[in-house]
Amino acid sequence: MSKVSALGVDEDLARPEPISLREAFWFWLKLGFISFGGPAGQISIMHQELVERRRWISERRFLHALNYCMLLPGPEAQQLATYIGWLMHRTWGGVIAGALFVLPSLFILIALSWMYIAFGEVPVVAGLFYGIKPAVTAIVVQAAHRIGSRALKNNWLWAIAAASFTAIFAFNIPFPLIVLGAALIGYVGGRLAPEKFRVGGHSTAKKSFGPALIDDDTPSPEHARFNWLNLASLALIGAALWALPMGILTALFGWEGTLTQMGWFFTKAALLTFGGAYAVLPYVYQGAVGHYGWLTPTQMIDGLALGETTPGPLIMVVAFVGFVGAYVSQVFGADQVFLAGAVAASLVTWFTFLPSFLFILAGGPLVESTHNELKFTAPLTAITAAVVGVILNLACFFGYHVLWPKGFSGTLDWPSALIAIAAAIALFRFKRGVIQVLMACALVGLAVHLLR
Repeated sequence: MSKVSALGVDEDLARPEPISLREAFWFWLKLGFISFGGPAGQISIMHQELVERRRWISERRFLHALNYCMLLPGPEAQQLATYIGWLMHRTWGGVIAGALFVLPSLFILIALSWMYIAFGEVPVVAGLFYGIKPAVTAIVVQAAHRIGSRALKNNWLWAIAAASFTAIFAFNIPFPLIVLGAALIGYVGGRLAPEKFRVGGHSTAKKSFGPALIDDDTPSPEHARFNWLNLASLALIGAALWALPMGILTALFGWEGTLTQMGWFFTKAALLTFGGAYAVLPYVYQGAVGHYGWLTPTQMIDGLALGETTPGPLIMVVAFVGFVGAYVSQVFGADQVFLAGAVAASLVTWFTFLPSFLFILAGGPLVESTHNELKFTAPLTAITAAVVGVILNLACFFGYHVLWPKGFSGTLDWPSALIAIAAAIALFRFKRGVIQVLMACALVGLAVHLLR
């Protein structure tokens, strides 16, 4: 008769058999197609599959890895998949897990971006996007509320959020400068008033689902132990993987070429994604819409809507930006617009995600050297607070272009306003999922558009 522990776990459960790289490959591929719901939903899916059902990794080790990923710029869910894949099957395991988290979304977005740019003026498509745009505005407001409720724990952090909103809204200060200023405030504030900047990550594990393949007491494998030579090798390989495509693009198109500038711009964006995709979107629209003019404000909103409805990290909206920018610019000529868009989408995805892989493969051994819970640093706490203000500004930006499409000199678009209010009620009051809200608003928008 099996024994049940105080935690409700069958103590006679057998430890899972070792998992082959082939078996892991098929799981990571499946995950790439079902990873809807943003970071929270994606992390929840991984927890259910890897911790609860398959028991490939223990609860404590899973959260330990997640705490590290939360500290990094970049999509934490994709980095968590990379980390677990690396821990189980060395470097190739991490590369496969991280890449398969992204590739399905890339291919889907290339197809949807082409359909959008080629058929966006068709009444049915235009009607669907008419309803989606105000829903996206409500979704961004919800993102600001969700991050703010977690991050703004005291008046100091509220003040940082308000200052960052004012800086970007009133003075159009570039997002990187806001991040730098917030980090400096956090660094100084963490020493003058450390209790005001002590905001932690995920809590330590309190549950067990039975013995795991990588359990609490499982020693770190040989490849997960820190080695200076390995770190130097990774740094050189990473530099080469960035410099080689950038060198080729510069040689072919010049430094001012559209594809070259996309590579450079999204490299910088990859290093600024503290707080998730919503944090870097203001930087992307400042550059892609305001500075480079790769796409219009309306197209940026539509791109975010497409990103919300596809699996994978929300930051994959950069693939849409790259596709539309290169397609419209006809960087390969008028006869090769689809090829230009597909190449640009692939390139910006490469430059956006390359740092994420390097952070995990280089930093993983340092993380594995201790299994104690990691803490957010004071600068990161301040950056997260600043991000709330920046996202709120993004909501204002979207709201302005959706509700007053002809500017304040025109009239308020009442149907869009009502759709936005209904979407906000569904999200905040009834806790409906993003996909449900987008689909419902798309249908309402189609009806309104066709009846006009």
